[in-house]
Amino acid sequence: MSWGRAYFAIQAIAGAAWWAAVFVFPPVRVATLGNLDPAVIAILDIPLFVVGSALAASGLKAAAVATTAWTLIVTVALGVYATMTGEAGWGVLLMSVSAGGSLLALSLTLIGRVPTEWIIAGPFGFRPADMRARPAVHLMLTALEIVIFWGLFLGVIPFVLSGLELRWGLGIPFPAATRPVGVVVLVFASALGLWSAAVMSRIGGGTPLPAAMPNRLVIAGPYRVVRNPMALASIAQGVAVGLLLSSWLVVLYAISGALLWNYAVRPHEERDLEARFGDEFQRYRAAVRCWWPRLRPYVPAPAGNEPSKFVGEVTS
Repeated sequence: MSWGRAYFAIQAIAGAAWWAAVFVFPPVRVATLGNLDPAVIAILDIPLFVVGSALAASGLKAAAVATTAWTLIVTVALGVYATMTGEAGWGVLLMSVSAGGSLLALSLTLIGRVPTEWIIAGPFGFRPADMRARPAVHLMLTALEIVIFWGLFLGVIPFVLSGLELRWGLGIPFPAATRPVGVVVLVFASALGLWSAAVMSRIGGGTPLPAAMPNRLVIAGPYRVVRNPMALASIAQGVAVGLLLSSWLVVLYAISGALLWNYAVRPHEERDLEARFGDEFQRYRAAVRCWWPRLRPYVPAPAGNEPSKFVGEVTS
């Protein structure tokens, strides 16, 4: 059985167990459906979600499509209901997980893989920056990117998630000490992000933007101790904002972003870097970890010499 079909099998079992709990345990019904009539919803959900998932697990691709579509519809509808009434918040959370899992399983069922290349298509495709542009232009574009991306991913989205968390009744009290910790982490992570972006723009002849990537491999500043300091800084910033907002959903959002970047985006980015910089990047990747900083900064070997004594010490 493929991973996609295995997921649908698990979803069918979980869905059946959830419906049994809804009818047997009132607290489960209230937490996941609010004041909605479970008998009415079960008329459609049991055949389309539970039975549909079971049929998808058996290999029926049409059932996989129908089940995924129904899961998405229910997730959106339940989200609207929870936002309007303040009820069924845990139901929205569970259905959101099911919707994401169903989409991944559907891809595995239909095409045998997850098409992560779609993430870097179009305006997000990897392209070197214009080599004729002055360094000041790259710095200006990098600064603009920071303002836009930080405003969206560290401002708008976390505040919306935090508000929904409270509205849906999903809030969990945080210890008072988490806010000072969040401030410290945010300051240090932001400083690392700014330092990394400046080094990339000044030395690399490009920007962190996929559509204007550096023309030179950057092994300087923070890039000598960790391979992706900007990604590390961004995730730490997201977690820090979650601590400041006392929102576990925002912390989860930051961690999910790390997983998405690591498993969906990073492989494509590193293939591009290897294609453009060849052995130089291979030696660098072998010596410097992606997420865990080195104790001693990496010193690349001079051109034409053997790799430095640090090469091959660690892997990603």
